[in-house]
Amino acid sequence: MRIISKHEEFNIKDKTAIAIGKFDGIHLGHRELLSRIVDKKKDGLKSVIFTFDPSPEEFFMGKKMPQLFTRDEKRRAFEKLGIDILVEFPLNEVTAATHPEDFVRRILVKELGAKFIAAGSDVSFGDKGKGDSALLESLKDELDYELCIIDKVQVDGEEVSSTRVRNAVADGEMLLTERLLGDKYSVSGTVQQGNRIGRTIGVPTVNIHPEMYKLLPPYGVYSSIVVIDGAEYKGMTNIGRKPTISEKERVGVETYIYDFDEDVYGKFIEVRLGAFVRPEMKFESIDALKAQIKRDLDAANI
Repeated sequence: MRIISKHEEFNIKDKTAIAIGKFDGIHLGHRELLSRIVDKKKDGLKSVIFTFDPSPEEFFMGKKMPQLFTRDEKRRAFEKLGIDILVEFPLNEVTAATHPEDFVRRILVKELGAKFIAAGSDVSFGDKGKGDSALLESLKDELDYELCIIDKVQVDGEEVSSTRVRNAVADGEMLLTERLLGDKYSVSGTVQQGNRIGRTIGVPTVNIHPEMYKLLPPYGVYSSIVVIDGAEYKGMTNIGRKPTISEKERVGVETYIYDFDEDVYGKFIEVRLGAFVRPEMKFESIDALKAQIKRDLDAANI
């Protein structure tokens, strides 16, 4: 997958199918957009994601926001879903002030070769977000592109949105989160050296430290699936600070992998979270912790 993050690189020579969006969480609505542009590959069009970096919310509010998908996680997800080109439009005071019609004419059509454009019904772009689906509709015949506007996808009678996904994650409702995303919510990273307490009590674990602004569910224990080198393993994951060991422990994602005893230090892994098992707890002793872990393993190994 080609990644374009500088405006001077906006020179795609191929004809393209472009999906426009914030894509702060790749939920069912986003997947519908992606399926439309990937389907156009059969007609010889390159599939292109057009998103913003930083996100409009971060740019206009002037602060980092908790992320459902980190930049690296989004890149890996888009590539896995068959996207050819990812445009991370550099949002700054100059580019944010682009006239909406100029945005369509110059950027989408002239520089990025759009022959097919897919967007949500609430799409906004250009100066003060004035560009919308009506503008895209009004220009499609003149600029010779096909337009596909996607209505909001609904789950349980409510619209699927990144805000709804964020709320579900924040509440620890991982099964609802999975339904909204169309996939398990995951945390990824490189396996770090831990304090090795798990090995001393017969429960060896792998540890990763999520990026600072990664949105995490409430501290506690979750069933999980761990992806290592493309293979999936059943696991049990604790998210938190390990209060029994140290009150100052950095927030981490620590996973016991069932029937697994390989050295994976330094490897990149993905931890896909399942059902909530219990909240994080502080125990009186290591023996009490060990006994609870054994109960957790039985509970999570569904």
